[in-house]
Amino acid sequence: MASAAPRQDSRSTSDKHFALLRCFFPADVFNIVIFGPVIVLPAASQKRRILKAPKGIVTLSLDAPISTTLDAQQHQPRSAGSRSSSVWTGPRFGWVALFAAAGVLATRGVWEDIYRIAMRDEEASHIWLVPVLVGWLIWIRRSALAASSPRSSLVGPLLVAIGWAISHWGFHGPRQAPWHFGALLVVIGCVATLVGPGVLLKIWPALVVLAMIVPVPGMVRQRISIPLEQATAFITTGILKLFGAPVERFGNMITIRGYPVRVAEECNGLRMIFPLLLIVWVFCFTLPLRGGVRAILLITSPLSAIACNVIRLLPTVLVFGYASESAGRKFHDYSGWPMLPIAFLLLMLIVWMLRKMRFKVLLENKT
Repeated sequence: MASAAPRQDSRSTSDKHFALLRCFFPADVFNIVIFGPVIVLPAASQKRRILKAPKGIVTLSLDAPISTTLDAQQHQPRSAGSRSSSVWTGPRFGWVALFAAAGVLATRGVWEDIYRIAMRDEEASHIWLVPVLVGWLIWIRRSALAASSPRSSLVGPLLVAIGWAISHWGFHGPRQAPWHFGALLVVIGCVATLVGPGVLLKIWPALVVLAMIVPVPGMVRQRISIPLEQATAFITTGILKLFGAPVERFGNMITIRGYPVRVAEECNGLRMIFPLLLIVWVFCFTLPLRGGVRAILLITSPLSAIACNVIRLLPTVLVFGYASESAGRKFHDYSGWPMLPIAFLLLMLIVWMLRKMRFKVLLENKT
């Protein structure tokens, strides 16, 4: 957050209540819980159809498939032999759940550690979104999964062994990320033992999101956050100077009218980058976007998060400089809540610009 030199302002009871609210509901989680359904669900709540415009530009109507490839898999007629080979039965679901639970139980120390990190560290609060988004990506591929044939595979025990070795190495390192990732690989291997790698390949976008449940190590986060803090302070100072504001910058410290405002980790854009990446990834693999468009959205999402933090920091610095410290802190806290949907809208603006420049944004329906 943007912090300032201490003043003797006393915080009111409402400030304490708001701080308690932020402790349980970080801004990025609040944004996605509120705005996530607005962003993602309308994109897939109805069946879609891809049409060709008169000039050859592909447009999306409200009844186009979520993905042309996925739609073809879902609507491909199944023969009697394929129906008999599909063994998605109640007992198999039960055994898959049992094996997954056994993997979690065997590595329960890791999952308890991930839970503690997600509870106490706002920088890792995006972890709470991962199960919901994984479930969504699996749900929209349910027909393709129903058409597949799960089979027992030795790939599963191999993944379990590799995951166990990685987790053991990370624990005795000590290295946090390998310890966590190895446990996740153990659980995936337990599931792969009964369903096979072919089924997992059908839901690979969900597995990528699942990897985000591994918290980013503090050392890695610090190496990213320090340059982000300085870049955010540099851009903010430059814009304020352009409009004649009396500001100076020293590293990540902005001074306005002799009053210092520090750009800390909460205001450098890192906290917004991970939730935004998750939402953009789910958006990209919910709609039938071309590979190039998906790459553009994923690459520009961190830049969009940083731009939104600059937009947020500009008035925050002015409030700190021309009003009280308590007013500046309140503005900083409240202004963080709408930033994630604004960043997503900026990415949608990129899609709109690509279409205006006659780029093909959506995959064509070949059926």
